[in-house]
Amino acid sequence: MSQTNTRQGDFPVLAGEDLTGKEDYLVKLTHDTGVPEVKLPEANADYALYVVTEGAADAKNVSVRPVEAGRSVRIKLEGTCNPGDLLVLADVATAADKGKVRVLPVVAGTYRGLAIAEEAGVDGQTVLCRPAMIGNITV
Repeated sequence: MSQTNTRQGDFPVLAGEDLTGKEDYLVKLTHDTGVPEVKLPEANADYALYVVTEGAADAKNVSVRPVEAGRSVRIKLEGTCNPGDLLVLADVATAADKGKVRVLPVVAGTYRGLAIAEEAGVDGQTVLCRPAMIGNITV
């Protein structure tokens, strides 16, 4: 059997920074000298494909859930959205918005399409969305 030592659903991993209170934020998988850890995205094009389900302090175990198309997920929203809106990472230049999603901006740039909103949402809400790894979109 070739599919051994795999996992499904939430799993524990080290926090590469303080993720206390960051439940429902997106994080990216990275490493510290080969040891897996997760961090908030640092660039709008980062592969932030995990959502924090239980945060913790730096170097402590957090619980994350892989974002997958077969299961809707709630992610912290920056701004507002409507059902059917394409969601991308919020602008990481604003520290408080790292790991949140926002509606695809009309401002020129390259964004990574991550999900489709399944409900109307307001700023700070954990919006219900369907992961849709669309990839890079150039506006």
